[in-house]
Amino acid sequence: MLNCLVVGIGGFVGSVLRYLVGRIPIDEAYVFPIKTLAVNIIAALIIGVVAAHVARNPALSSRFDLLFRAGFCGGFSTFSAFSLETVRLFTGGHWMMAVCYIVISVAACAGAVVLGSWLINA
Repeated sequence: MLNCLVVGIGGFVGSVLRYLVGRIPIDEAYVFPIKTLAVNIIAALIIGVVAAHVARNPALSSRFDLLFRAGFCGGFSTFSAFSLETVRLFTGGHWMMAVCYIVISVAACAGAVVLGSWLINA
């Protein structure tokens, strides 16, 4: 039960921060969902850092891992928003932008995980 509480606390903080990022007054009238992309890249960087830190420090509490990976990153990152925005780009006739969004999101997030791991292991 304590593990569920730890995940919930991390999820709460991540979700609230995700909401606050959504409130940043960036004009997305140009259609490209930059805030969601940024949130997902940041979450990928954090999860890379946490995973590498946990792998490097086996004595570290498993609750630290739960707090950040399952909780915070799960609440902060937004695959469902990414999916909805991608569909909206396609249905809005912005095919090339949708494809770019998919490619940039996947490549940048995978790269951010690698970077986060490298930052800990360097």
